Formats: sequence, structure tokens, C-alpha cells
Amino acid sequence: MNAVAVIDELKRRFPNEPEYIQAVEEVLTTIEDVYNENPEFDRYNLIERLCIPDRIFAFRVSWVDDKGKVHNNMGYRVQHNNAIGPYKGGIRFHSSVNLSILKFLAFEQTFKNSLTTLAMGGAKGGSDFSPRGKSDMEVMRFCQAFIQELWRQIGPDTDVPAGDIGVGGREVGYMFGEYKKMAREFTGTFTGKGIEFGGSLIRPEATGYGNVYFLLEMLKTRGLDIEGKRVAISGSGNVATYTAQKLLQLGAKVVSMSDSDGSIYVPDGITQEQLDYIFKLKNIYRGRIREFAEEYGCQYFEGERPWHHVACDIAMPSATQNEIDGDDARALIANGCIAVSEGANMPSTPDAIREFLKAQILYAPGKAANAGGVSVSGLEMAQNSQKLSWSAEEVDNKLKSIMSEIHKQCVKYGTEKDGYINYVRGANVAGFMKVARAMMAQGIL
Repeated sequence: MNAVAVIDELKRRFPNEPEYIQAVEEVLTTIEDVYNENPEFDRYNLIERLCIPDRIFAFRVSWVDDKGKVHNNMGYRVQHNNAIGPYKGGIRFHSSVNLSILKFLAFEQTFKNSLTTLAMGGAKGGSDFSPRGKSDMEVMRFCQAFIQELWRQIGPDTDVPAGDIGVGGREVGYMFGEYKKMAREFTGTFTGKGIEFGGSLIRPEATGYGNVYFLLEMLKTRGLDIEGKRVAISGSGNVATYTAQKLLQLGAKVVSMSDSDGSIYVPDGITQEQLDYIFKLKNIYRGRIREFAEEYGCQYFEGERPWHHVACDIAMPSATQNEIDGDDARALIANGCIAVSEGANMPSTPDAIREFLKAQILYAPGKAANAGGVSVSGLEMAQNSQKLSWSAEEVDNKLKSIMSEIHKQCVKYGTEKDGYINYVRGANVAGFMKVARAMMAQGIL
């Protein structure tokens, strides 16, 4: 394989999909040598088969608002690869959603799910519908219309969606209810469900908690502890708030959070009481992070992420893709940042990643560090199959074990000659090899 040639060909075929090309390029440039050590891969053109999704569904979603006006949005499901298990990946509702973003997310999800050691393939879906500013009834009508188009393509052993940006417990509940009605079955077709109807304990917390568990493993490699460390977090949704919660439990100082309107900076660290306020603000009142700044009198940076403004030991980007660029990365390193652990999917641009690796700080890509969410989704699938419900302690212990195992795989494949652990290479090679071997064993499909 010549990675540059493959990427150039994909650019020619998919010229308007920059996020997808970015994700593919990041993986291919790190696995090229390993791929070429296995000539049978090239004989079967494995890399092209792995880069291009198995299938893509696109459809119109028509729904009626509270005033009786009809709206039309696009809906998508990208089923990328099911070599190691049924398709698995979230559904995103946000105005920015397009096919390029969903293809990149499905591609990343394939390797992330491979790393978890669980039997899950990769997929992603969503719509350019935004729940922001919509009533509960409008969100419900949209979710039902979305699933009326998608329900035939998903199922407990076919494709198991979950939540993502704009899709929380409310949205998953509405979609699951409509699927149950259309399919006439009560099965574990969605994860992230309510506890009352088949959900798993620790699932809402899983991505944030898992990111912290992975961070702890990284810090151990340098003999460091989390207690007292200043941590900058972006975002204020599920991933960010539960990341902050776990950090506070472990004695760290969370100095920033954000939303799409701006970011806050609390030099002495956010208290548990303040974090509870943020949780209610975002999940109950659907408010904005600037309201926290008004309530507690802290610094607020309108329209900006926190990276240029905070002095921190650790950065945990937990909002969205490409939120840290090269300038942000250089600012973080100059301000004393020693570790970056990604709670979001691909939040660092290629320039930022190069800066992190050049400085040899601890840097964990999202496909490794934020795999806790899909890991507990996999555990939810297992509980649904057994018609059982495990305790919070049991699920949390399994999550810790999975994140530790992912870290071990990254160390195995990512340790360089000088001892530096390149987690980007480690995660990509480990995830790729498992999927590649499964695809080779199953023939040309």
C-alpha cells in the first residue's frame, strides 16, 4: 500500500468530504508499514474495502412543529464495517451533520469498537435536525419520523444505534419506542436506554469515566498522579460533565468547560455544587454556559474554546471534531499542559496532533480514550441478551478493565525506540489488525 496514493484516490472520488478524508489519512499514515508487512492484504485490496463503508442510507425526514408547520431534514445511517460484530455507533442530531462527518465518525467507530475487545462493528448516523430550542413534543415527532425511515435497517444482531451529540436519553427513548412499535419486538436494538426499559447503569457516565480511567493509565507510565492536577475540559454535555465528576472525585481541579457559545474559566477549580448547577443548566433548563458565568462571576470567553486562556496540566477536549488546532496546541504546551486525552471524536486537527507528538506529551486519541461509552453500550447489549441487569459496581469494574486493556494494546503497538508511547500509532495499529484479520478470514464481501 502507498498511503499517499490511496488517499489521493479517495480525495478524487469523494472531493467534498474533508472530515472523512482527514480521518482516513490519520489512520493510513500510521498503519502503512504494518499493512505492507502482510502482502496478502494488498492482494485482496483490503485497505480500499476497509476505507469505503459497506452501505449508506440517506432519506428525507418530514415532521410537524407545534404550530403545524411542516419541516424537512436529511437523515443518514452509515454502516461502515461489521467484520467483528453487528454495526454499532451513535446517532447525532445537529445542524452541522452531513455525510462527510458521519463517514468519518463511522470509520473511527470501526477501530474504536475493535479496541474494546467486544464484538461490535462500526456505524454512525444522524440528521441535520437540531433539538436546541425545540419542545419535547417536536423532538418526539422528529424522532418518530426518523425511525419510521430507518427501522428496517437496524436490529439487535444487525445494527445497534446509541446516542451522540444532540441525542440523549430523551431522544433514545423516543426512537426506541417507535422502533418497538414498528418492528413489534422488544429487543436491545438501542443502547443508552432508560434503566426502566433495558438500559445499563453507568451508561450515561461511561464515556467521561472511561476517558479518566484511560488518562490514569497514561499518567502511571510517567509515575504521575491525578490529584491536584489542573484540567481544562471543553463541552458541557454528558461526556464533559461526567469527566468533570470523576475528576473531582479523584481530587483534580476542573478549571474550564464550554458550549458552542463560549467557555468559562475557574482558576481555583469548579466545585461539586457548581458542577451540579451546570448539569441542571444543560440537561433540565437547556441553558447556556454563560449563565454559569453570570451566576458565579467567573471569566467567560464568548465564542471561544478555553485552550488559549487557561493554565492547565491536562486538557480533555470533550465537545466536537477539530476544536484544537495547531495554535491551540502550541498554547496548551506553552501553558504547561503535559497530557491531552480526547473525550470527543477527532477534536484535534492534524497540525495539533503533530505538535503534541513533537513535544512528546501524553496524547490519547479519541478512538482509544473515549471508547468507554461504546464499551458500556456493548455491556448493555450483553445484559439485554441475557435479560439481566448488572450492578453499577459490576459495570464500572468491567469498564475499568476494558480501558486498561485498550491502554495495554496502545502501549504494545505504539512504544517507540526511545521509549515514548505514540498512542495514535498504537491505537490505529491495534484496531486495524483485528478488523483486517477478520475481513481476511471471511473472504471478499
